[in-house]
Amino acid sequence: MKAFLPYLNFDGNTAEAMKFYQKCTGGELDIQTFADVKAPTPPGAENRVMHARLTKGSAVLMASDTPPGKTWTPGDNIWVNCDCDSVDEIEKVFAAFTEGGTVVMPLEDQFWGARFGMISDKFGVNWMFNCELPKKS
Repeated sequence: MKAFLPYLNFDGNTAEAMKFYQKCTGGELDIQTFADVKAPTPPGAENRVMHARLTKGSAVLMASDTPPGKTWTPGDNIWVNCDCDSVDEIEKVFAAFTEGGTVVMPLEDQFWGARFGMISDKFGVNWMFNCELPKKS
């Protein structure tokens, strides 16, 4: 396993929050909106942040905006991203976390070149699982 990384959700102000965190840390920030990556999204959400990544040395903080209409509660907007080394590992770990939990998004290959899924575990902790797939020739 590569790392456990915090992943924050905001309700339309991810860019503002991450720019503030960048200013505070002096880190490097990359922000992609739904429009930037041409991802399907409800009308009016094109400029919401699909993914932001702030790095400073080996420290990483990631974030995104919730889709419009989704429930967002401060304090419940934190996920732990489990960055896996292989497809076998992500399948095994994801299956283990489903015990007593709720699958929010099943594991599937995604357009950004990774296998990805989401679970809320039996203790109410939100988890994201990501595994970069080998690049296709």
